[in-house]
Amino acid sequence: MLKRAAGAWKREPTEPAPRPPLIRELLLLTVLYAGYKLGRRAANGQFGEAYRNAELIWDFERAVRMPSEAWVQEVMMHFEPVIRAINIYYATVHFPATVAFIAWMYFRRPGFYVWIRWVLVWLTGAGLVLHLLVPLAPPRLYKVTGLVDTSAVFGPSVYASKPDPDSLANQFAAMPSLHVGWSIVIAVGLIVATRGRWRWLWLAHPFITVTAVVATGHHYWMDGLVVAFFLGVILLVLRPPRAAAARAVRTPLTLWRPAPPPTPGAAPASGAAPGGHAGTEPPAPRPADLARRDG
Repeated sequence: MLKRAAGAWKREPTEPAPRPPLIRELLLLTVLYAGYKLGRRAANGQFGEAYRNAELIWDFERAVRMPSEAWVQEVMMHFEPVIRAINIYYATVHFPATVAFIAWMYFRRPGFYVWIRWVLVWLTGAGLVLHLLVPLAPPRLYKVTGLVDTSAVFGPSVYASKPDPDSLANQFAAMPSLHVGWSIVIAVGLIVATRGRWRWLWLAHPFITVTAVVATGHHYWMDGLVVAFFLGVILLVLRPPRAAAARAVRTPLTLWRPAPPPTPGAAPASGAAPGGHAGTEPPAPRPADLARRDG
């Protein structure tokens, strides 16, 4: 997926967009997230279909010989401190990390911000469509899997002990896993927007997230594979901006009024006068200067 994104950038890089006004952006993201939560609420209550889909997913994974989620959980539960840490990671890192990532991109990498915002919006929208069309009981609720709810056993738990059709927390919105999807977006965004070989360590976040959602019994492998496929398609359509230009964007922070076009910085060209900038020309002489020079 990272290679696809890099290939798309090399074929047709886009110009960085200016940083949007802060208040407008906060209102936009708040409205979009509220719409997503209401959509999850509307998809709640389809218990029978959710369990039928769980049976189909479980049987398909076994038919194609995917590793059992129950095996991953069994390994992790041999080490209680590890499973407790994974429970905490699942419950506390997902949403705060995404908010912190969005804020960092907005303030520190404004040239990449609009691109990453639309990637998240389209991925979340695609996830909501599947929540509505494919309700899915997670492994911890589908007893055939043999998995338990480790959050309920060891804590902390983010869901009620039994699914509630009137709750805002839709426990049957397991397909696809936005925990996995958003974690991959964070890794991709930080790898593209930063420099240095250590930036590849951001891949640890989606790796730990996949381990967490499977070991805790909240998701199947297919939930992560489907969201990764969606993200790959979105990255092929929404090409990242030209990296060098986007990193150099210096858009002033505004609260409501649109900012002027971005002004990428540039390194001095070879042979340029000290203090000059690449791509700039010396000022034209004034008529009075010419007269003094020729006189």
